[in-house]
Amino acid sequence: MLKKYADIIIDISHEEVDKTFQYSIPERLLGKIAVGSMVEIPFGRGNHIRTGYVIGITDVPCYETEKIKEISNVSDGGIPIEGKLIALAAWIKENYGSTMINALKTVMPVKNAVKSVENKNVVLEVDLKQIDDMIEQYKKKNANAKIRLISELGKSGSLPMNVVTGKLRISHQTLHALEREHVIRISTTSSYRNVTKKYDRKDTDIVLNDEQQVIVDAFKRDIENGISHTYLLHGITGSGKTEIYVRAIKEVIAQGKQVIVLIPEIALTYQTVRYFKEHFGDSVTIMNSRLSNGEKYDQFERAKKGEVDVVVGPRSALFTPFRKLGLIIIDEEHEGSYKSDYPPKYHARNVAVKRAALEGASLILGSATPSVESYKKALSGEYVLWQLKNRARNNPLAECSIVDLRHELRRGNRSIISFELEADIKDRLSRHEQIMLFINKRGFNSCMACRNCGEAIRCPHCDVALTRHNNRRLICHYCGYTVEEPAVCPSCSSKLIGGYGTGTQKVEEEIHKLFPAARTLRMDRDTTAKKDAHYKILEAFANREADILIGTQMIVKGHDFANVTLVGIMLADLTLFENDYRACERTFDLLTQAAGRAGRGSLPGKVVIQTYQPDNYAIVAAAKQDYRSFYNSEKAYRALMKYPPEYNMMVVLMTSLSEESLAVKAEKLTCDIKKKFSGEEGLQIVGPSIPEISKIKDVFRMVVYIKHNQYNKLIEIKDYIETDEEENRTDDAVSILFDFNPINMY
Repeated sequence: MLKKYADIIIDISHEEVDKTFQYSIPERLLGKIAVGSMVEIPFGRGNHIRTGYVIGITDVPCYETEKIKEISNVSDGGIPIEGKLIALAAWIKENYGSTMINALKTVMPVKNAVKSVENKNVVLEVDLKQIDDMIEQYKKKNANAKIRLISELGKSGSLPMNVVTGKLRISHQTLHALEREHVIRISTTSSYRNVTKKYDRKDTDIVLNDEQQVIVDAFKRDIENGISHTYLLHGITGSGKTEIYVRAIKEVIAQGKQVIVLIPEIALTYQTVRYFKEHFGDSVTIMNSRLSNGEKYDQFERAKKGEVDVVVGPRSALFTPFRKLGLIIIDEEHEGSYKSDYPPKYHARNVAVKRAALEGASLILGSATPSVESYKKALSGEYVLWQLKNRARNNPLAECSIVDLRHELRRGNRSIISFELEADIKDRLSRHEQIMLFINKRGFNSCMACRNCGEAIRCPHCDVALTRHNNRRLICHYCGYTVEEPAVCPSCSSKLIGGYGTGTQKVEEEIHKLFPAARTLRMDRDTTAKKDAHYKILEAFANREADILIGTQMIVKGHDFANVTLVGIMLADLTLFENDYRACERTFDLLTQAAGRAGRGSLPGKVVIQTYQPDNYAIVAAAKQDYRSFYNSEKAYRALMKYPPEYNMMVVLMTSLSEESLAVKAEKLTCDIKKKFSGEEGLQIVGPSIPEISKIKDVFRMVVYIKHNQYNKLIEIKDYIETDEEENRTDDAVSILFDFNPINMY
């Protein structure tokens, strides 16, 4: 029988997760050991028995077989959470193309143990009857600092260290002296860093409508019968999806299990966490990239020890180390931010399906505009489809008006705000109602370009136009390169150079010109760079400290402001111009989500959609909030063009500092794939080609697109490329990355 070897990590040290050791698998343990298994192994010169985790199994030894030690045993007690996460990492590696180390670092994102927060208190150790005598003794020695401290401690018995050293101005030297005299002692306790605000608990539950109650009852039956499914909750904006999440969470917690709630944007954490905290109190915590290393470490430790029941956060929160995971919820499941931008380029939705299967947990995917992929699976029966067709409060959807910007130009309106939207803003301001203005751009102008030669000002390190900001700076949003706005064109020296397009800053400037008394807030990546900036802006708007909120995508997703009665969508077709097969879906999603922000309270709402393409099927369907009509049109388009989900696609992205080496490598790789898989029916290979952005940070890029209706066939091709690279490694310094069913085209 062929000998098997296991690559093992010892005791899971986050700092040294890339250090592995190879052991042989004895014949008696074959079939009992898999990736993720916890095993006992002899380690070091003394062969002391240690525990480790299997991260890979192979037939090939790394070094001389007589020097490879044998695994002693498989640990009892089942697979611990670390083992399950390692198994998940192995699945990510296989299905998305990555090294095992990168996959492990993805599922174990907290790499360094951080010191806990220490709370120090100064405690009086002597009897209160002795204080007067001690004060008299210290007076004789002019020990005024000791007198101050003992006098205060006589009142309370204990004081926080920061009060002692701050307000009372007691030096550490004095404290040490009193400790030696056994007058005081310094007590130290550890605590977790607080990452959420406290909110009052809700005493009563919202009364569900009939649609909501049917869904909650169905979920409860499944949970009680030990049945776990993937559910797609398709509910129109304002239909009460979050309340269903709350009821589902209560059912899971009642069984002693824990819940992960994924949200697409950090900006959503504010309202989502508040809602859940009102129901579940301190058993809710958050996880996101804005937390410090110490805060992240504390929340992972709390989750691992079972001290919290619910973790809320974006994509990375999926890997929270809950030991009794019972439910994963992915809100706004259609969002592109659930797809990782860095290797391994996994999609959180698919990884959540796998993690739920490993844990025996349920998965709820929620959206007013489900992804085409998820809706197709729901219609086919792979997912259970739940539908909410009415708003929870029975208030009507907002009235939608489509403004043709071509007619505005013919009427002489050169403003970025149409006559209709201007009149509606004036009306809402007079009634003290709030307004949201959405544009899918940040900055002041999209770019600067010359009207004489037509050249745009581009980044010297990336193949993209620089974005103009109103501080007269041009910025590259890929590498951060910044330059002052030129007075003349760098290419032809013409003075006919200016800004094109529009952005959040320009919209805000236009509003101030038209409505100087209006109070505005702007929310984009520039204004939310600082910690808690999202929360502060949204809280200020919720408290009606501003009349108009102007922003990018982050203002239209999931927020619930009862006083917002008007939503203006400045350039609805911006995303239609993207070189991407998902352009219409992205446009429909954004417009529908934006429209859903209006009229969520007792007052009726209106949405004004400004566009140059009023007849596009995505815009027409969004104005009617008609998802099924959009889905049917989009599905037909995807089938015709063989795009996901009708076909699967793998992008092979090659990068190099050498443009020549890259071109040679890309051509050879494509030829090898075509030769190897020449007889494969239904396989399409496009490329190699230069992507839309051919260079980022001085690194050149080329891509090959590979399509097939079977995902496993693409994995087979990926494995072939990886094996070929390993066996025929050269010094051409070309890196290869894989992206399956990409969210953004290259």
